[in-house]
Amino acid sequence: MSVPSVQLYSVRDAFAADPADTLRRLAAIGFTQVEPYGVLENAEALRAGLPANGLTAPTAHAQLLGADQPAVFAAAAELGIGLVIDPFVPPERWQEPADIAATADALNAAAKLAAEHGVGVGYHNHWWELESRIGGRSALEVFAEQLDPAVALEVDTYWATAGGEDAPALLRRLGDRVRAIHVKDGGLATDATGQVPAGQGRVPVAEVLAAAPDALRVVEFDAFDGDLFEAIAASLAFLTGAGR
Repeated sequence: MSVPSVQLYSVRDAFAADPADTLRRLAAIGFTQVEPYGVLENAEALRAGLPANGLTAPTAHAQLLGADQPAVFAAAAELGIGLVIDPFVPPERWQEPADIAATADALNAAAKLAAEHGVGVGYHNHWWELESRIGGRSALEVFAEQLDPAVALEVDTYWATAGGEDAPALLRRLGDRVRAIHVKDGGLATDATGQVPAGQGRVPVAEVLAAAPDALRVVEFDAFDGDLFEAIAASLAFLTGAGR
């Protein structure tokens, strides 16, 4: 089983206020890996904070489409980030086959540029890529078929479930293209309310993990009604077996 990571967006308020202390607290919980967001915007804090806390960042989120891609990939390479994942293409771009194809083409082109920096490219879903159906299949799967093999997927298993998909079955169909998964649980509200530590909500987390045994597990909360660090620790305990 891969060593779990945690998406820093989960603790974005704390990270914005004091990035060094936030990274220290995540390391103290037991993480050795994190998934940053905003590679360029947070490069300075990460440059110092990752090594100071014994942390690495194998993956990160950064807007790629319409962004200064060479700068993003150069910063990622400097920080040791191997996979830069675009976290958001809006719902209206997932309704028509031509728009889906255009997004795939854009990420395929980004991957070629990223390779010049020794970095890979991926995409992270929300619920709308699963809710949208093209010829009876999810828009995400139609999209995946048009990606260069170099482009990875990070499947957010909470959003996939919220979008009406059987997340374990989806992961099995997508196979090795799934390099990472977001481990997130809750009541499946699309406004992110009601999220809970892994194993305590409606996402079939154990089945999800079994369906993607080699994918990096990334703990994430979009929101939590309580102490986020405690919730993250509970999810890590579930993933490492202590919480089962």
